[in-house]
Amino acid sequence: MNVSRRTFLSATAASAAWTAKSYSAVIGANDRIRMGVVGCGGMAQGHMEQLVKIKDAENFEFTGVCDLYDKRRNIAKDITGAKTYQRHQDLLASSDVDYVLIATPEHRHFDVAMDAIRAGKHVYLEKPMTKTSAEGIKLVEALKTANVKLQVGVQGTSDQSYITARKYVEDGTLGDIVMAQIDYSRNYSNEGDFWAYTIDEDARPGVNIDWKSWLGSAPQRPYDADRFFRWRRYWDYSSGISSDLFVHRATRIIKALNLGFPKYAVGVGGTYHFRDSKAEIPDTFNIMLDYPNGPTVSLVSSMANGSPIRHMIRGSKATLTFTREGFDIEPERHLRDSMKPIHYDRVGAENTNLHHKNLMNAIRRGEELNCDSDLGLRAVVACELGTLSFRQRRYMRWDPAKKKPVAG
Repeated sequence: MNVSRRTFLSATAASAAWTAKSYSAVIGANDRIRMGVVGCGGMAQGHMEQLVKIKDAENFEFTGVCDLYDKRRNIAKDITGAKTYQRHQDLLASSDVDYVLIATPEHRHFDVAMDAIRAGKHVYLEKPMTKTSAEGIKLVEALKTANVKLQVGVQGTSDQSYITARKYVEDGTLGDIVMAQIDYSRNYSNEGDFWAYTIDEDARPGVNIDWKSWLGSAPQRPYDADRFFRWRRYWDYSSGISSDLFVHRATRIIKALNLGFPKYAVGVGGTYHFRDSKAEIPDTFNIMLDYPNGPTVSLVSSMANGSPIRHMIRGSKATLTFTREGFDIEPERHLRDSMKPIHYDRVGAENTNLHHKNLMNAIRRGEELNCDSDLGLRAVVACELGTLSFRQRRYMRWDPAKKKPVAG
């Protein structure tokens, strides 16, 4: 075949125009997905250890792992057999990566995810989607013009109970929805402190840890092992209970009720048990959210008492209670003669492998994501409002015109 110079140059220009954003479109229904991991701590190791069990069945492979701490990077290599990277930018620049799991500390979610989107990579982004609502809004906007999929790592939304519950909400079975309540509590009292993960004495900034890069846009400070290994306890990197735990629960209620942004929020709590802890965040924390025209959503947690409350949606006609098996709907007393109880057996589960499979199916076949960026943003806003209320000790509200939290 003879190829003219003009044809060759045109083909070369077309190839150059095949940007990273359009590259993602080439993954077909039967194509092998190549996965990278950014942030290889305990959370990511849990993902990888489960994912390697299904990689052949689901037709994907690990091709890159990245961490700023050498030891974690090598552990990830041992689990996956993948090539190692210290800088996430280098992993994202690789043409051998289509899909990236981001499991960094929360304060790095936004910049790593934005870099991944710009590089044309599909993203599984651990919760919370971003540390702040301002970051979340920018991420959602970036995705509108990107040819990639992003799943937020609230794996509980791969339990179909929540999207199924919405049908009963929307068809009026529960009546007017007036209140929802949900909790996420633990008890670390026998350990003497909460979220006090083991500090690796081998860790050395400038030797096997890139501390400056780990800080990212957070305030610069000398290396602090407690902050590096126990970052959930510090405001610079996390909102503790709010962003690590409540985001799981808020997302489920938001999905079940198809809620938008709260109108008002109040956050209350304090350090009531672990009084000698270095943690800046409270060990007990509660948020109440008022949504336009209802309902009120209550989020309850303590790190010093693990007794649960029932996870339920209360309506004027009936109450829906979520269980490990699915959910039950019980009519209010005055309607029990005319309305029968309803039981739903759960389909799906709170399972990271299922959540990854959902993202892979979205990439290959256009399946609807169980926790997309829009849902992720609504949960970030709910939790951020409660956090700001607690820290500022005042009522907060969401300004829909300015798209930001303001004092109430």
